[in-house]
Amino acid sequence: MYRPTRRRFVTNLGRAALGAGLFGAIGPRWEPPPPLPDPGDPDYWRLVRRQYPLSHERVYLNTGGLGPAPFAVLDAVVHTTRSLQTLSETGHHLIEETRPEVAAFLGADPDEVAFTRNATEGNSVVASGLDLRAGDEVIFESHAHPGGSFPWMVRQKEDGIRVRIFEPDPTSEEGNLERIAALINERTRVLQVSHVTAPTGIRFPVEAMARLARDRGLWFHIDGAQSAGMIPVNLHAIACDSYAASGHKWMGGPHGTGVLYVRKDRLDEVRPTETGAYGDDGDVQLPERFGYAPSARRYEVGTRNASLVAGLGEAVNFLETIGMRRVAVRAGALAAYLRERLRALSGVTILTPGKDSLAAAMITFRVEKLPYRELYRYLLGEHGLRCRIVSERGLDALRVSTHIFNQEDECDRLVEAVRAVSARQ
Repeated sequence: MYRPTRRRFVTNLGRAALGAGLFGAIGPRWEPPPPLPDPGDPDYWRLVRRQYPLSHERVYLNTGGLGPAPFAVLDAVVHTTRSLQTLSETGHHLIEETRPEVAAFLGADPDEVAFTRNATEGNSVVASGLDLRAGDEVIFESHAHPGGSFPWMVRQKEDGIRVRIFEPDPTSEEGNLERIAALINERTRVLQVSHVTAPTGIRFPVEAMARLARDRGLWFHIDGAQSAGMIPVNLHAIACDSYAASGHKWMGGPHGTGVLYVRKDRLDEVRPTETGAYGDDGDVQLPERFGYAPSARRYEVGTRNASLVAGLGEAVNFLETIGMRRVAVRAGALAAYLRERLRALSGVTILTPGKDSLAAAMITFRVEKLPYRELYRYLLGEHGLRCRIVSERGLDALRVSTHIFNQEDECDRLVEAVRAVSARQ
């Protein structure tokens, strides 16, 4: 059975340094790679870029929407799929072997982690499973992604709960806490925030928000689609009640992978809305008795795609081999570099926070007198720059995500393209 290893990642970096192809089979005899550049050397990040199959025909700046998977992840999915198909087995043991790796990556216990298809599914499990009644209130930010807001809107429509939203403060952690506190009343039951907001990349002070929620007796859920794989995440340190992430964004996992965390002492407060084989406690007595699995596995239903989960495990391995702190510094530094250069351009407005504690590896900007769709088409069609439109809340802007495969010259290329189009206005 194929099992990815840290040594494989280092070997691939060494092969890249030698100019060898990355997708070829590694022979039975392993030889240490040549000395690699220090991570402070730009050559190190050029080697990291060569671990991805991304086309060089365009510059990819949309990890916040869909992150590319490195070759090691694709290799893990292909090898695992073929190996399992030769036996026609599910490979569920691989899921259990991968669970501790992913849990450790998020600062959680294995029994607190369930594998989902994406953050939307995880958000939906929590929103659907909490015991809320007509008139109960849920608070989240106005910049919530549809995958974070729609599950609550359905409960408002079907069950009569009330959704209340706050406008994010891009300038102050305290301002965001104050805006939430102003909405809390005796009917408030849940507080949800995006760890990093999708439209403009505001990084919320989730530890302080967790304390606020705990003091007010609220369930605290985090939509982590834009944080897992971008910045280090330690869910036990944050002390949230639940957290959902997508594997296919910053984590660089396969499409159709995600993670749901529910704190182990609160599992029974989130009722599974779907169930089936493997979601039970192993002692079902028809028709008298049924019990849920004593872990977050209760949210996993039936036969799963073990190959995708193995790929997600390899994605975690890939990032941790580099080091998540190093990943965060690199991605954030590129975003800061881009922010300052765009800020210097006439007619360009930056919507993303400039304060380091509120900033993330995303930059959202608009060009005066140029609608976002025209700007998007111009950058992609004329310069091969793949960004993401931001139509939410009438922001009329473009978002750029910078991750470890991006390079400084790609940031320069974007700045020069924006300079050229803004000069025409």
